[in-house]
Amino acid sequence: MSERAEASRDGDGEDIDDLVGYFVEDMAYHGKSERTREAYERVLRRFDAFLAEFDTDPANADRRDCLAWVHELRGEYAESTVATYASYLNRFYSYMGQVGAVDGNPMALVIQEMDEAIDTDPTRREVSVEDMRAFVADISHPLERAVVVGLLKTGLRVGELCNLDLRDLNLDARGVEDAYDLGTRGQLDGHPDTLYVDPAMSRGETVNGEQRSASNKRKRGTLVPVDAELKTELLRWLAIRPDSPSAAEPLFVSTRDSWGERLTPEMVRGIVREHAEPRGWYREGGDAAENVTPHYFRHFFTTHLRDRTGDRGVVKYLRGDVADDIIDTYTHNWGDRVREVYLEHVYSLT
Repeated sequence: MSERAEASRDGDGEDIDDLVGYFVEDMAYHGKSERTREAYERVLRRFDAFLAEFDTDPANADRRDCLAWVHELRGEYAESTVATYASYLNRFYSYMGQVGAVDGNPMALVIQEMDEAIDTDPTRREVSVEDMRAFVADISHPLERAVVVGLLKTGLRVGELCNLDLRDLNLDARGVEDAYDLGTRGQLDGHPDTLYVDPAMSRGETVNGEQRSASNKRKRGTLVPVDAELKTELLRWLAIRPDSPSAAEPLFVSTRDSWGERLTPEMVRGIVREHAEPRGWYREGGDAAENVTPHYFRHFFTTHLRDRTGDRGVVKYLRGDVADDIIDTYTHNWGDRVREVYLEHVYSLT
């Protein structure tokens, strides 16, 4: 372990004798409550004291120092509390790295391995790729196929799928740009065949001129590749998509009673249930471990793509489970990392 440093310096050249104090003070400037600041300071001071026993400090701690601290916490606290404290330290290093006070984030890899957001419940129904391919083959309506393949190929939550607008989809396809204003978000510039999932979307909030009925539960904006199969299904859907009365121009709209109106999560659940019941994949009163639902598709995506890639980071980025500091190594080089890994390993469903 490293020796203790006399002082650090931020990106503006300001000397920082106390990294923890600097961070907590900045939290106040950012409007964090006193209670939140106290909680962070209590945990970070404990980390600082732990490092002092080994003659080092937060400015010079490495991954093994952080790992040793987490190990010590496990001997005293429940796993949920350990995860919370680890997230505090991760946030601290992420911020201090951004202001230039430390080099890198020694907690990034530690918390990546600790992340429990990916569901690995062994009691959940397991559907093979081959069986899911047969399930998709039985769906004929372009809207229903686009919705189901979209969920299965992207890992989006049902609310996130329903919240997509035409501006959130960039397709490189001849003629489609004449019919629709696709991919007009700045985040999609230079990213053909890509979906953008906006984290700033809450139920009841008006976004892009329309009040939303579902929330996006992401920690960061996410660029999700559209592979050839999903692209085909989306183009088939766009060829018949009804006009919508919404100024937001939702990507997926109803072709039933609520003609042209944005699909709701309940509508999507009904579509999936309608096709799952005949296969014995859905039973009234069945629990989450038994029934195949839109949420199950997210589990399917996670399990099969993670097993194929062996890369938890890419999967967690696509799921929107992690914040900027953990996954920046992937997103700084989007075209050469996330997209490449995804397109090379994603399963075929059609």
